[in-house]
Amino acid sequence: MYGLLRTARRLREIGLIGIGERNANYVLRYNQRKFYPRVDDKLITKELALEAGLPVPELYAVVRAEHEIAQLHETLATRDQFVVKPAHGSGGDGILVISGRRGDKYRRSNGQLMPCSEFDHHLSNGLSGLFSLGGQPDHLLVEYCVQFDPIFDQVSYRGVPDVRIIVFLGYPVMAMIRLPTRMSDGKANLHQGAIGVGIDIPTGMTRRGVWGTEIIREHPDTERSIVGLTIPRWDDLLMMSSCCYELSQLGYVGVDFVLDRNLGPMILELNARPGLAIQIANGNGLGHRLAKVEALERSGGLSANAEERVEFAKRNFPTLG
Repeated sequence: MYGLLRTARRLREIGLIGIGERNANYVLRYNQRKFYPRVDDKLITKELALEAGLPVPELYAVVRAEHEIAQLHETLATRDQFVVKPAHGSGGDGILVISGRRGDKYRRSNGQLMPCSEFDHHLSNGLSGLFSLGGQPDHLLVEYCVQFDPIFDQVSYRGVPDVRIIVFLGYPVMAMIRLPTRMSDGKANLHQGAIGVGIDIPTGMTRRGVWGTEIIREHPDTERSIVGLTIPRWDDLLMMSSCCYELSQLGYVGVDFVLDRNLGPMILELNARPGLAIQIANGNGLGHRLAKVEALERSGGLSANAEERVEFAKRNFPTLG
């Protein structure tokens, strides 16, 4: 009993919040339902980002109907690498990464060859809503396949790492990088076995990682340290994440980025209900950070300037420990 009380006290001290508190105090309060399509539909997100001058992976095609699948093979005839994703997908479900070809077959990122018939079946499932939120019929985006920055060569298994930054009322409050593993089949999805690594907001340096329920400092597949990496162009990532407040019109939002070795940082997607494992990855809770921004709101001190919001975040939200 004493141990449970001590744990509860420690969680309160670091400001850890749970799903109920996140939903009631932040998602429901600060995210108006009418703006959800801006982040729940990846095509709309991409269009809004381009209008705002923010970089996103190039769009090759949009598939909206079954008869367009056959035509897609012709559209992609000159492209060896691309990504197919459901516009309303979540948690990485339905994302298909093609890294090359052999004859009339596509090579997946895990090295397996996929016949055209299997490719067509996957797209057909996506259109029917198999991978979408609520199982509703969906459309599919076919876009540029990111070539990840070489800084991650030794700490990622096959797939592309991504950076998530949680933004509250325009202020970047917490960040992590998600590293693919063998268990996650090369996907940067924590629920499928990827690693979450906390990032210090002021410096852009990685601090520690979490893999499932285990706190780690090395990648389980490469055995290379995941601590002390400096995320390239960190200030640019913070600025772009802050700008996503105006783009999305959502007060509480997760912004996911990829870092391309040639094109630099690009916005991958936005999330109106970002998960809370980011707190464990950082060894810090969101509660105290969110409270500081709410204090600014109450005093009328919220800034309409992204640069000022980023500077506030860098002064106030270091990752301790």
